[in-house]
Amino acid sequence: MTRIGTSDLDVFPLALGGNVFGWTADRDASFEILDAFHGGSGDFIDTADSYSAWVPGHEGGESETIIGEWLASRGLRNDEGVTIATKVSQHPQFRGLAASNVRAAAEASLTRLGLDRIDLYYAHFDDPDTPLEETVAAFGALVADGLVRYTAVSNYSADRVREWVRIARELGVAEPVAIQPHYNLVHRETENDIVPVAEELGLSLVPYFALAKGFLTGKYRSTDATDGGHTSPRAEGAAKYATPQGLQILEVLERVADAHGVSVASASLAWLRAKPTVAAPIASASKVTHVPDLLDGATTDLTADEVAALDEVSEWTPLDM
Repeated sequence: MTRIGTSDLDVFPLALGGNVFGWTADRDASFEILDAFHGGSGDFIDTADSYSAWVPGHEGGESETIIGEWLASRGLRNDEGVTIATKVSQHPQFRGLAASNVRAAAEASLTRLGLDRIDLYYAHFDDPDTPLEETVAAFGALVADGLVRYTAVSNYSADRVREWVRIARELGVAEPVAIQPHYNLVHRETENDIVPVAEELGLSLVPYFALAKGFLTGKYRSTDATDGGHTSPRAEGAAKYATPQGLQILEVLERVADAHGVSVASASLAWLRAKPTVAAPIASASKVTHVPDLLDGATTDLTADEVAALDEVSEWTPLDM
């Protein structure tokens, strides 16, 4: 288990991403995936109120609804073996982070999830049109009123994270305990700014795109965005990483994975778990057969030499400070 920031949330060191529920995984497949993850000791589930509003005919909230139905059907509630994280600001009906919107969106998420409170509630994207003081106070009020246990931020700049924490301390309200950034072996820019601020403020990272949209599973090695001759959302997302450096990263990952008897995906997740401030990478599974690799990624510990070898092959140039 791993502790998230300064909270008392002790979770499995990998979060199951709910972005695919109701999209590339229908209700039945989603239930199978959730059962397999929970059956393998997985207890940390990440979603957002906007998932999957991008699908034609969807309006947002589909993922939360499926998770809520699964929780109810399995007799699971808060403090009963699951930690639920969700987000606000991108749902078509609840855009932005104005105080009234944050409250209404949280209540709608609780209804869909069938829960009394949200364990970890993220501001999904920064809202430049709303004063940060208003948003911080709104999140603090949700904690004070018992609708949310802990707050967090996603896709915020380091400066805005510092500002959020400063305001929270001035107001005497709950401070965030986690940051959710884009971070993986082929996207390490987070190390330049977000990792230092997390270390400074005692926050945990819960990175998304941990498998680089599928590229770090090792399945996609071509810039041709097809999967078995057919285009797929996963292949399209992974294709851009099939650069000479990206393919070299996969070669080293294969050697590391073979040494541990796990998949390339598992080794990728294990590398990310080994990085400073990372509590639990987020990875999704559109098929139940993908779940064992995620579970292995949460329980495989790389050696210092293996981490260093992957650091070297994925080396990047930090931005000028």
